[in-house]
Amino acid sequence: MRLTVVGCSPSWPNPGRAQSGYLLESEDGRLLVDCGPGVLSRLREREPWPQVDAIVISHLHLDHCGDLVPWLWGHLIGPAAGTPAPTLWLPPHGLGRLLSFAPIELFARVFDMRVYEDGVPFDAGSFHVLPSAVVHYDEPTWGMRIERAGRVVAYSADSAPSSALEELARDADVFICEATLLEPEDDPHGHMTADEARQVFRASGARRLLLTHRAVELPLDELVYDGFELELDP
Repeated sequence: MRLTVVGCSPSWPNPGRAQSGYLLESEDGRLLVDCGPGVLSRLREREPWPQVDAIVISHLHLDHCGDLVPWLWGHLIGPAAGTPAPTLWLPPHGLGRLLSFAPIELFARVFDMRVYEDGVPFDAGSFHVLPSAVVHYDEPTWGMRIERAGRVVAYSADSAPSSALEELARDADVFICEATLLEPEDDPHGHMTADEARQVFRASGARRLLLTHRAVELPLDELVYDGFELELDP
C-alpha cells in the first residue's frame, strides 16, 4: 500500500499548495480520502484524468470536498466525459449538503453515491474503511481507519482531541493527524495543536505520526507536504 499526500493545507491554501486530499494505492485499487480545492489539479499532473476507484469525504467543509464540483464537470462536459466516475462515499446527511454545490441529479448522473454510517465499516475499492465520529465544532465529521493487507492508516480529518480519536488510531501503522493550531482552544473545540496531536498519537499506540492541515507560517519537523509518499509493505 502506498500513501501519497496530494494536499494538506488548512482552511486557506499554503502558497502553491492544495487543500486536503490523501491517496491510497494498492496493486488492485486506488482510494482518495477527501478532495479539497487543488487536489484534482495535483492528480492531473500525474495522469490526464485521475483513475480512482472511490472517494471518501470526511465532512462537508469546502477545504475537504470542494474539488468534487470540478470533478463532476470533468465527467459531464470535460476530458472525462463518458468514462466511469469513482464511487463517492459521503457522511450521513451528506447528500442534502451537496445541493449547495450543484443540483443533486447532476451528481447522481456522474457518481455512484453512497452514504456511510458512524461505526459501520464499508469497502471502498480494495480498501476496508471504518468511519468514526470526531469532534469538529458543530460540523458533523468522521475520522477514518483504513485497512488493506494487514496495514492500517488512520486519518483524523479535522478534530479536537478525544478518546474516540485515540481508538480510531489504535495500533495503526500510520496516523495522519491534523495540527492546525498554535495554542489550545477554549470550548467549543474543533482543532488540535501539534502537542495535542502528539498526545493522541502516544495514547493510541500508533507506529508513525504524520502531522498535517497546518499553515506554513507555523512550521513543524513532522509536518507532511504535498507530494509526500510512504510505502507500507504488507
